[in-house]
Amino acid sequence: MSSPYTAGIQREQVLQDHLIAQLVAGEGYRQRNPASDYDRSLAMDKALVLEFVQQTQPDAWAKLEAHYSASAEDTFFTQLAKALKDRGLLDVLRQGIKIVPGIQFALYYFQPASSLEPKRVAEYEANILSVMKEVAYSCREGKGHDNRIDIVLFVNGLPVATLEAKNLLTGTTFKHAEKQYREDRSPAGEPLLTFKRGALVHFAFDEDNCSMTTRLANGKTHFLPFNRGRDGGAGNPDIDGEFRVAYLYRSGTDAGVGGKAVFSREVLLDVIGRFMLLEASGKQETLIFPRFQQLDAVRKLSAHAQAFGPGHNYLIQHSAGSGKSNTIGWLAHHAINLHNADDEPVFNTVVIVTDRVILDRQLQDTVAQFEQTQGVVKKIDGTSRQLKEAIAKGARIIITTIQKFSTDHLKALSGQGGRTFAVIVDEAHSSQSGKSAQAMTDALTREAGSSDEIEDLIAAYQKSRGPQPNISFFAFTATPRNVTLERFGTQGEDGLPHPFHLYSMRQAIEEGFILDVLQHYSTYSAYYQLEKAIEDDPRLSSRKGQQRVARYANLHETAISQKAEIIVEHFRRHVQPMLNGQAKAMIVTSSREHALRYYFGIRDYLKQQGYSDLKALVAFSGELTHNGETFTEAALNGFSETELRGRFDGFKKDGTPYPETYQLLIVAEKYQTGFDQPKLCAMYVDRKLAGLQAVQTLSRLNRTYSATVGPGKDATDILDFRNTIEEIQDAFRPYYEVTALEANSDPNLVYDLEGRLFKFGYLDRAEIERFAQTFYQGKLGVTDRARLEGLVRAAVQRFEADDDEGRQEEFRQLLKSYMRFYSFIAQVMALEDTGLEKLYSYGAWLVRLLPNREVPPDIEITDDMLKLQAFKTEKQEEGSASLGVGETAALYAITEFGAKPYTEDEQKELSEIVRAFNDRHGTDFSEEDMLRFERVNRDLLSDDMTAMLRNNPPDVVYGAFAQAFFQGAIQMFQKDNEMRNIVMTDPDAREKATRHFFNRALREVHEGAAS
Repeated sequence: MSSPYTAGIQREQVLQDHLIAQLVAGEGYRQRNPASDYDRSLAMDKALVLEFVQQTQPDAWAKLEAHYSASAEDTFFTQLAKALKDRGLLDVLRQGIKIVPGIQFALYYFQPASSLEPKRVAEYEANILSVMKEVAYSCREGKGHDNRIDIVLFVNGLPVATLEAKNLLTGTTFKHAEKQYREDRSPAGEPLLTFKRGALVHFAFDEDNCSMTTRLANGKTHFLPFNRGRDGGAGNPDIDGEFRVAYLYRSGTDAGVGGKAVFSREVLLDVIGRFMLLEASGKQETLIFPRFQQLDAVRKLSAHAQAFGPGHNYLIQHSAGSGKSNTIGWLAHHAINLHNADDEPVFNTVVIVTDRVILDRQLQDTVAQFEQTQGVVKKIDGTSRQLKEAIAKGARIIITTIQKFSTDHLKALSGQGGRTFAVIVDEAHSSQSGKSAQAMTDALTREAGSSDEIEDLIAAYQKSRGPQPNISFFAFTATPRNVTLERFGTQGEDGLPHPFHLYSMRQAIEEGFILDVLQHYSTYSAYYQLEKAIEDDPRLSSRKGQQRVARYANLHETAISQKAEIIVEHFRRHVQPMLNGQAKAMIVTSSREHALRYYFGIRDYLKQQGYSDLKALVAFSGELTHNGETFTEAALNGFSETELRGRFDGFKKDGTPYPETYQLLIVAEKYQTGFDQPKLCAMYVDRKLAGLQAVQTLSRLNRTYSATVGPGKDATDILDFRNTIEEIQDAFRPYYEVTALEANSDPNLVYDLEGRLFKFGYLDRAEIERFAQTFYQGKLGVTDRARLEGLVRAAVQRFEADDDEGRQEEFRQLLKSYMRFYSFIAQVMALEDTGLEKLYSYGAWLVRLLPNREVPPDIEITDDMLKLQAFKTEKQEEGSASLGVGETAALYAITEFGAKPYTEDEQKELSEIVRAFNDRHGTDFSEEDMLRFERVNRDLLSDDMTAMLRNNPPDVVYGAFAQAFFQGAIQMFQKDNEMRNIVMTDPDAREKATRHFFNRALREVHEGAAS
């Protein structure tokens, strides 16, 4: 890297002199003299404050002089100093001050959204930016030195930022500057450094790196990285002919925030006006200054939308720890204020949607606190009728869940096609498709008057699935799937989709915002010896028999007790001392019954050993029966499910501690995703994990935590009884740096699927056409529905007349493949073939009415049939599973669809199955055991949630499906005790329930398409 200076490069002041020179020459700053222009006691440049106020508000100043005469100036600064002390600099800049008798003074002017008001444009341009170097700021006597700050930046004479610069060639770095702030920059008695009252932000930097803080607290001062990122990790890229930190002070295409310097007029005043905020949590206040990736993402997204208008998609791949809620809030408020070159709003309304049924309260509150005009933000906490009214009345920012769009209220909404929308999607991989997402697009694109011609209506339906000229999607996710990239990604020069903006997992780890959960990883293998305990030797399905034997062994009391001992002793030795005794751990199990057995195993071992300093909680839904006794989560824990998060944390919402503390949380599906507990320091995994599920589950550990006493959380431990290090690394590789796609999906495969479906002879094109004529004509009555079902029943009868069960199952697979692939590809591009849309609507009815295969009952494995002769658990691997630079893997596109006819499993005797199990030493059998759940599946197919399951990858929506699946199963248990035993005791069936929903034989096809 070349330097802009060739003389005196080893002097400490080279960097600060260069920065100031660039700000003055390129960014319109005035350089001021600290000796004559800086007032230490007021911490301001009084002359510039007066110049700004008197030139921009002459009438107010004249009124002040008329009222206070010769003391006008003193009165002004007295009241200004009081306001700064009482309210803080940020509030004073935004709200100004008032002086009796009702004289209002602005200290800063916001940038107007448009140029329609020349007066506001002139006011904004009148803001004065200035800079001083070597500012002697201390107001305290007898310190032996004058305590100089290298650089101070001012807006209208008020200090907004301090900077300490270091020179790498002198052997000092930004870390030395941080140390200087901590040890030599005590804020006590210093107006410039006092939290809220003084400068808004403090930067420590050298030629290569930069960090910042908004609160100086001596040794407790915490700095955050403020770097652009380098090659997918931390740091800053080279800039030709400049220092790497030139993005701070020099605007240009290869630096800055979208080409503008952070300290430029445009960016700095935007940060003060529309980014910074004061967060209050109880008595604790935090001043938020955007991190670089947040500032960069919001401004680049805004600039692109302003230049190119609505109708574009943006994928924002921001890791956990990126501050996503704040970024979404800032983006929403920026988007709603965007105006194009003709001074017209780019977006009439911003809609923030999430797939969570219970809306993220943090996201709601974050967006609302940026609100500067009352009523701009509309939270949809009630029904979808409330959402319909908000859209119809033109609300500016709407926060809602995706599910509220799939109701009849929104079907009647019309006249929105002429309005423009920015749709911000939280967790894009699970909100991108499905019935609710399609209902949202329909509601935001529907025209007030439409053609009555059926073919035109069908074409309109099809068009509504694809890209919409009046909607821009801003999709946020840390872990984009292949379909997410194709749906929202930006096409690069290679023709493949890429994220519009990236803050990678690797960068978040290297910058210290999250922890590397793979750094300390140990794996264990379980070894079993089983024998048959009955005289007869029943014949079983080989595949399902193996699964039942594996379930029997994994749930056995001996296996659970040995693992419980390993877990407890490891926690006591390695984890419990962390965080001054506040450390927590999670035990991840494969089923609800597995979690219950673990709870008993942990409880019994603690009692046997007399360990009174450890307690465990368990989390599972519904009821479980064990040894003839029924248990619930609330009964075992001793309090309601809603209290679990707080009880596990140990503190109530008001900060007071609970009388009892818990260290271990045993979970099955619950709390594996979306559970944020920063005190989690260890995880014990006893379930098979793969792909996105592995990343989301293990990432429960990645939150940092600063203990009030002693060292904070800087490492995690994982003990894994079911997966290998290589398997976990494979799961993390696609998401470690930028997520890439190996190739685009071939849209012509939709015709391949269509053609293969018609070859079976079950479908009749004339019937499909008649179905469409009725289905798309409008609101359907009872007679219409009977007619539609009659048309579909004709195909069902042809299907049932076929005695080839293999062909029947192959057709089921292909039909569901078509439904899913068409829904996806129609979102990515505009299809102009109404025949495909007709087949999709017809297929949605047909797939519900096709009969499911009759499944004969299976023999359950019991203690009377098997005995566990021997069991042991041994450590296999120990060390780091962390990924290195460039250790990534591309996601596969949807390339082909296979369909296999159903065949019966090979029948084997129980003794053979046990022998095979022993040979494999208890390794996990990953195939599903779902054939018993057809009745539950049939009930779920009539539920609205199935739309999301049909149109999203199974592992993404597993959590949402599992809850509904088991609610249906619990209802059915009242009539079917045998089903109750299977559902509640079979972990393999539970673990794979979502994939079974897509059809037992279609499972392998869908897994291949989603990988």
